[in-house]
Amino acid sequence: MNVLDLMRLGPVIPVIVIDDLAHAVPLARALVAGGVCVLEVTLRTPVALQAISAIAREVEGAFVGVGTITTPDDFNRAINAGARFGVSPGLTPALIEAARASGLPLLPGVMTPSDVIAARASGFNALKLFPAQQAGGVGMVKALGGPFPGVTFCPTGGITAASAPEYLALPNVACVGGSWLTPRSLVTAGDWTAITALARDASGLRR
Repeated sequence: MNVLDLMRLGPVIPVIVIDDLAHAVPLARALVAGGVCVLEVTLRTPVALQAISAIAREVEGAFVGVGTITTPDDFNRAINAGARFGVSPGLTPALIEAARASGLPLLPGVMTPSDVIAARASGFNALKLFPAQQAGGVGMVKALGGPFPGVTFCPTGGITAASAPEYLALPNVACVGGSWLTPRSLVTAGDWTAITALARDASGLRR
């Protein structure tokens, strides 16, 4: 499955930070139960790769990927952990080469028109606009639609349940990324029922 197919599986890709490995599987199961199956686990904690491995192994229906890819080495580590896709905050020639060599589908981050041109020239037409709110929000995504009609975006960064529908209404947006589905307070408390409810609400954010 390519990145664009994954982006179209649901309106929201949760941006997940896992501090405690014991939370990985129940958290993923709670999200899948709410209809959110594409999961981005960020490489921001020491247990991130172990968490990805556990989710890939134990959570039926989950398409787990690795977020915050910033070095070429991250690709092999992600694949070895069982990740199905990768997400980066930006794009460099080294990351492009590593993505091609690894075969791991990549959703690369862009912020400016020049970034979009460079990404498209390297064969990427499904892109993450990051940080979306700081880059200009909905207005920026609309503006990029004119010169880049063949590019599909996943805006991420500063997006909330309240602002997501405005992004999702745009024709060049397939989904959004957001951390509101997995608030730290609920994860720490192990309130999986509440997280399933948030996921169910997110799954209903249709264009």
